[in-house]
Amino acid sequence: MPHHFLVKDIAFQAGLSTATVDRVLNERQGVRAQTKARIAAAIHELERQENSLAHAGRTFVIDVLMEAPDRFTHEVRSAFESQASTYLPNLFRMRFQSAEIHREADFVRALERIQLRGSDGVVVKGRATLAIEETIHKLVNAGIPIVTLVTDLPNSGRLAYVGMNNRAAGETAAHLIAKTLHSNGGRILATLSSSRFHGEKERVVGFRNALSTRYLPLSLTEISEGFGRDAATGELVLDALKQQDDICAVYSAGGGNLAILKAFEQAGRRCLVFVAHDLDAENRVLLANEQIDYVLHHNLKHDIRAIFQLFLQHHHKGSKTVNHAQLEIMVVTPFNMNGKE
Repeated sequence: MPHHFLVKDIAFQAGLSTATVDRVLNERQGVRAQTKARIAAAIHELERQENSLAHAGRTFVIDVLMEAPDRFTHEVRSAFESQASTYLPNLFRMRFQSAEIHREADFVRALERIQLRGSDGVVVKGRATLAIEETIHKLVNAGIPIVTLVTDLPNSGRLAYVGMNNRAAGETAAHLIAKTLHSNGGRILATLSSSRFHGEKERVVGFRNALSTRYLPLSLTEISEGFGRDAATGELVLDALKQQDDICAVYSAGGGNLAILKAFEQAGRRCLVFVAHDLDAENRVLLANEQIDYVLHHNLKHDIRAIFQLFLQHHHKGSKTVNHAQLEIMVVTPFNMNGKE
């Protein structure tokens, strides 16, 4: 009776003593045929249970490739790790690669390495460039599903985009700022980390369109390429404040909010209303201190759960159809942020 089970497990399954099982397995004399049959049946049942468990769950290796400030990648990593255990018996093992500034060539090489070693799915937050989108197409054609997170790559052949409706977020920001400034006019500073991030561009497009069609007394100045890093963002904002003496509000579509506030302070200027994105640790402090007024937020854990479900569905493990709709935008103020994830 070839097997790899422990004697005690076979004995427990058969309802016999370990000594009896040992005698049968070692083909000693004096054991009844009925007892031998019970032990053979027990081994068969243990094999059936083992096969059932093996088919019930699977380990998925997921690559997460991001260009984003460290404060955001930390939030993403925490969300992945907290949600991975909710899909047992399926196991998700993540491989993270991130950089605050990821050169296009390095990003492409990282994708190519993922394709070479194989992956059950890739989550991408990157710039919308032709080279990156073409490389993602190659992974998709090789059978590797790609999901974009927070900022989309709509021409890449990706499986799905997960995140908020960025254009609607920009329109919401315009509404909040305009209702605060009323009809007094003024200039709003819109900041992007980079114009190459499709999601941030969509935010500013929505913001600009809403201003031009509904809130005409307000004007707009846009800056980008600070990549959400404090030093670079602060310099860009300070330069804009020196050139435009009527800037009185901020829509921060790309982060670096503490540096933006410090630039206003350094310039001796007051920001009448400040709308930011994402309820990360830094923004929680700024919001609690009422240094910023609104945060447009979506639950990152909900995003991660949607990503896991997409990959399970792709690999024929999901039991439900995934809703691909973009996720809800929450407007968070200093008075309703407690309990928000």
